[in-house]
Amino acid sequence: MNNPKISVIMPNYNAGRFIAEAIESILGQTFQDFEFIIIDDGSTDDSWGIIQNYARKDARIIALKNETNLKICETLNRGLKIAKGGYIARMDSDDVALPERLEIQHQFMEKIENQAIGACGTFCLVIDESGKVLRKKEFPVENEQIKNAFWFRNPIQHSSAIIRKECFDAMGLYDENFVLVEDYDLWMRIGQKFKLHNIPEDCLKYRISGLNTILKKQRKILRAVVRLRLKAIREYGYEISIKGRISLVITWLMQFLPSRFVLFIFSLSIRNAKK
Repeated sequence: MNNPKISVIMPNYNAGRFIAEAIESILGQTFQDFEFIIIDDGSTDDSWGIIQNYARKDARIIALKNETNLKICETLNRGLKIAKGGYIARMDSDDVALPERLEIQHQFMEKIENQAIGACGTFCLVIDESGKVLRKKEFPVENEQIKNAFWFRNPIQHSSAIIRKECFDAMGLYDENFVLVEDYDLWMRIGQKFKLHNIPEDCLKYRISGLNTILKKQRKILRAVVRLRLKAIREYGYEISIKGRISLVITWLMQFLPSRFVLFIFSLSIRNAKK
């Protein structure tokens, strides 16, 4: 495809159990003007064979393979460098896009009154390994709400996001210094020059499984979040509220606490971010 409207970028690492469902959820979208860049990041399971099988059947799929595991940032940046679409839609290889996701997001971003919006996520349904819906995942909707939430949570679900390509041209690609919170950093950088938004509709099924990074690397994530929020104050020019300062201290302390207690504090911070 020479000029697709959307480039869907999906990295994969050992998600062979789920990747077929993820691929089919994109190929089955009501909006069809897209290219689908799938990059296998050195998987050791049968993921690459599954990807190749779909690529042979659908010309919109661009299948790439990293010979070694390069991690998420470098893999995403490889996709961005070849993407031809005016919009970048993120997708994870263990999630499921609902059928109208791309259509809803594209129509929203194309509206004249939304031209200043650089990145747009959606609400999600959280599912388990079997696909059972566990709960709904909501986010702040409007630009100022999202930016206020920076001090309490990551306010946009990465795998639900659609991003104007010009945002990457203006603000740069994913920062490899912020692996584990690369999306959080991206929203903060985009937010310096563009507006942010979340569509209050469930457009994605976000899967929680034993493979999820957040369950394995909680302390590293917390340390990265603290570094990022400090950088947002010192370099990105964001003003932090008193509540935000308290949240920053609590986030730093959480790396020393038991995981269950951390999850409890995190749930409180999300409620605070919605106020």
